[in-house]
Formats: sequence, structure tokens, C-alpha cells
Amino acid sequence: MTTSYDAVRYNRRTWDELDEELNRNRPVALLPLGSTEQHGRHLPLDVDSFIAESVCLEAATRIPGKALVLPPIPYGLNLHHIDFPGTIHVAPEAFIAYCLHVTKSLAYHGFDRILLVNGHGSNMTLIELIARRTILETEALCAAVNYFMLPGEEFQKVRDTDIHSHADEFETSIYLYLAADRVRMDKAVANNHYGGRYLGPQSHYHHPVKLVDYWSSWTDSGVHGDPTTATAEKGRVLFEASVTHLAAAIEEFRDMERTDRRDFHANGPKAVVW
Repeated sequence: MTTSYDAVRYNRRTWDELDEELNRNRPVALLPLGSTEQHGRHLPLDVDSFIAESVCLEAATRIPGKALVLPPIPYGLNLHHIDFPGTIHVAPEAFIAYCLHVTKSLAYHGFDRILLVNGHGSNMTLIELIARRTILETEALCAAVNYFMLPGEEFQKVRDTDIHSHADEFETSIYLYLAADRVRMDKAVANNHYGGRYLGPQSHYHHPVKLVDYWSSWTDSGVHGDPTTATAEKGRVLFEASVTHLAAAIEEFRDMERTDRRDFHANGPKAVVW
């Protein structure tokens, strides 16, 4: 049995089919990255990976021949959630090294555009470093994007809560749209924490000073935000916006011209081993 997404899945090809398609279409390689971690009592552990992969698959489907989706990497930096059962943590050094092996393999096979599509907040700084190192250590261009940052304007139009953080209105709505049968809305609860002018428990979106403490020190539910306001209709809007923006970004990335590197030293560069 096949699905409509098989046409854009990297690992559904044989090696010669992949090589032929790469030479014919120059598709962008999409690598979804997520996590396996607690998302409150109402959402499964696979939220970040499932949504990131779903957005990638749908975006690639809408621009045929321009992107291939790799199997997602379902683990990430998660020690701050480890006190909640089920959470899997991978140290940042191991995560970076692992992902670099993936991107370098892609570059070796001839992919000149690689896009890391992240669904886990704590991977944000790591994927930027992976993308930069891939560029510096291979012949490929590698970029990084957090899918949840793409539908910002659309979220402003449908949101009922102030907090965009974790297991909240945003994530719960998208999951309700994609797989409502897995969501336990009867167990959804709102949870907030003190947030000052500069500091808060999940500062990526709301506070300029970054501070992420162990979540068990301030929440009993594992939630930051209000998932009780989530609906499948909001999820449809957010998913569609994420897919539309990602598809456009893929096309822009694929078609952008790359100019040659130049050396501006008068006497040539010095020999350095980085």
C-alpha cells in the first residue's frame, strides 16, 4: 500500500532512482527535526517530529520535483524536560555531530541545497550551527528554519491566548487538525509561569533574555500556554500557512544563485587548520 506522500519521500527511492532524480531536478533535501518529549497530559510525545514532518511532506507535494523529504530525526536537546516520563534527551554535542553526518552524506551525493526544518524549540540554536558548519565543511548550501515561526501573521488573526510556547493553543490546534483521535482534550489544562519584562521560563518568543530552567521546577502539567482554546479549524489555518510559507521558501532557496567565494588577501591566505 502506498500513500500520496510516497512521491516526495527520500527513502522510498532506490539508489539509482534517487541519483537520476537528483541529476534531473536538483531537489532541495528537507530534513525534519523534532523531539520525543512530554507535551502535557493531552498530547503525544511525538508532537514536534510529527508536525515538522507533516509540514515538510505537504509542502514538498505542492511543488512537485523540487524537494525530497528525509526521515525525521525524532530526538533533540531535552534535559530540561527529563523529569517528565517519556522524554528522550540527546546531548547537544551528539545531536550536532549526528545531524552533520546526515547533511555531509547528502552533500557527498550531490545535493547542493539542504534545508533543516525544525519543530522543537530547544533545537533552534543547534540547527543554525549545523547549517553553518555544513556550508563551511561541504560544497552544499544548508539553511535552517523553525516551521512554527512561519505562520506568525496568521496566528495573530486566530489566537485567543497570549502565550506561544509548549503544548499550547498553537501546537494543540495543529495536532487536532492532523490527528484529532490522538489528542485528549479532556486532559488539556492551561498553565503559565511568572514572566517579567526580560525573563520568563520559555524566552524564545516572549522575553529578550534567554532562560530555560528544568520545567519540573515550575509546572505540574508540562504545559506552557492554554491548549483549552485550541480547535481543529485554527490548526487548519496554521498548518496551511506553515505549508504555504515553507513551499515558497523551498522554491526561493532552490533557485537562488550562488556566487563564487573570493580571496581579498594581497599576499594570499595563510595556511590554517581550523
